Formats: sequence, C-alpha cells, structure tokens
Amino acid sequence: MLPPLLDSLALNDPLTYLAVFLGVSLLMVWRLEAMLDHGLEGTALGTLLMPYCSGLGNLIFVGIMISRNGAPGEVLTNCLVNNVTNLTLLLGVPALCWGLVVLPGQAKAGGGGKKPAKAAKGSGGVEGQLNRLSLLLTLVAVLFFTGTVWALGRDGKLDRTDGMVLIGLFLFWQCFQVFDVMKHNLRQKITFGLMFYVDALIVLACAGFMYESIDWLVSWLSAQKSGFVSAGNLGWLTGWLMVLPNAVLALYWGWKRRADVVYTSQVGDGHICIPLCLGLMALAKPVPMAAFSTTALGLLVGAAALHGIMLLVTGGLPRWAGGALVAAYGGFVYAGLLS
Repeated sequence: MLPPLLDSLALNDPLTYLAVFLGVSLLMVWRLEAMLDHGLEGTALGTLLMPYCSGLGNLIFVGIMISRNGAPGEVLTNCLVNNVTNLTLLLGVPALCWGLVVLPGQAKAGGGGKKPAKAAKGSGGVEGQLNRLSLLLTLVAVLFFTGTVWALGRDGKLDRTDGMVLIGLFLFWQCFQVFDVMKHNLRQKITFGLMFYVDALIVLACAGFMYESIDWLVSWLSAQKSGFVSAGNLGWLTGWLMVLPNAVLALYWGWKRRADVVYTSQVGDGHICIPLCLGLMALAKPVPMAAFSTTALGLLVGAAALHGIMLLVTGGLPRWAGGALVAAYGGFVYAGLLS
C-alpha cells in the first residue's frame, strides 16, 4: 500500500521512506507512553513491549533476508551493531546529558558530595530497589545470551541446531518475564483497560508501515554497488537504521528522567537480536561468524558487566561511565569499518 501511494506522489526516494520509518517509530513511542497509564509499570514496559517495538525493524530485516535468500553474515553484522550501539552509545549519551539514576539515594552517597542528577519518577524506596534487581537480571541475561552465541559459534558458524537453542532460550526468558509482570499486576491489583488494547492495535498497524519502509530501503541499498552507502555495508547501515527508534527512546526517556525505562528498553531490545534474530536466521541458513564478532561479543560482555557494577555501586550510570562507553563505541566502529 505504501510504495504505490508514495510513487503516485513522486515521493519514492530514500529520505521519504526513512521519514516514514522514523514517523511510525515515534508513534509507537507515544502510544507506549500511554500504556504507562493503562496498567503497565515502567520496568515491564521496557522489558516486554518496547524491545519488540524498537527491535521490530531487526525482526523484519531477518524476514526480508530469509525471503530473498540474502547473506546471513549481514544479519550477524546487523545484530552485533544493534546490540553494541544499544549498550554503549545509546546508554552512554543519556548518561552524559542527564545521568541515569535508578536509586537516587545511593547515587548521592557515591557521588562524593556532588549534586546528583534528577531522580527518575518512582525510583525511590522499594520500587527503585525492585527496578534495579530487574535491570540486573536483564543484564545477566545479556551475559548469558552473549556467552551462548560465542560458545555455539566457536566452530565458525551458527547452524540450525544452534538456532533452535537460541530461540528456545529466548522463549524461556520471555515466559519468565510475562509471568513476572502478571505476578506484579496481581499483587498491585492492576488490570489492562480498553485503551491498552487500542494502543496495542495502533502499534500493530505501525508495524505494517514499518515493514514496507524497511523492505523498500533494503532493496534500495542492495541496488547500490559503490560508495559507503551501498550493498557492501548493508549490515552496518541497517544496524544503524534499526537503532534510530532506540535512540529516540533513549533520549526521550532520559529527558523524562525515567532511567529504568531507558535501561530496560535498550538492554531488552538486545534480546531481540541476540538470541532471537540470530536464531531465526540460523534456522534458515548457517550464519558464519564475522571476523570482528569476537571483539563485538567481548565488548557486549564488558559493557553489560560495567552496567551491572555501576547499578550495584552507584545506583545508576554516572556521567564518566557514559563517556567511557561512548569512547568504546568509537573504538568498535573503527575496528569494524576502518581498521
């Protein structure tokens, strides 16, 4: 529906489709925020819904590559770029701008007397402690999933059996998260109102437009044979494209001082790529491990460990740690593209 409409308006160009992609992503963010008022608390929003919406582009990319018999190595690059960007750049920049404070009291105690960043709404007391525990569990899952991919790929590829293992791990993790949210809502006597399901339908409608925009952009990139913006860098370029909604989420919720949602939206989104996207691609075709995959997986483990330590020690991500993560991301891009 979208391509014929844009073609009739003489708007069939990459910038238009990029604008559509960003537009429907922003609409998703708007309706996801409304879900906070319809029975979904912040950590559950970040853990369950935002990852699927912000990671939807990656899932669509996998589907397109499978249907077109595309190179599975591009899916691996896409997933690694997505996850590394999430855990370094997109958490480091909000920390540099506003600070990511999950437990304001602990951040103040560990700040050497300096004035702490403004606390996230609802981050104090027991709720803040529970949010931190949930984030730590999510980061442990990152370590576990990343380590599993490294172990399964030591033979140089991820085959169909490896794909089934990765998908099984993802489904187990999601079942755990769903039951945890249901338990929380039962204790708090929270129910999902009608508007919750209306917003969910709007998000699904956005997914259709997102698919068409990504499909067109991938086709256009695949047709470019020279220059940096070309088929030769399809994995990197689509990886950056897919994190644009994540960047909007990180900056918006960072500005709103919702460190819990910033964290869980970025960390949880990583679970869509690793292990789900890689698992789905491996079911279709063996995925060769790229030359820089060990570096990328090591950086993911290091970033997840840093986030966990900072949450335990300072109750959030200090500005200096955010700067270190941004610098690490610069090194990752240099090693993957320029070295």
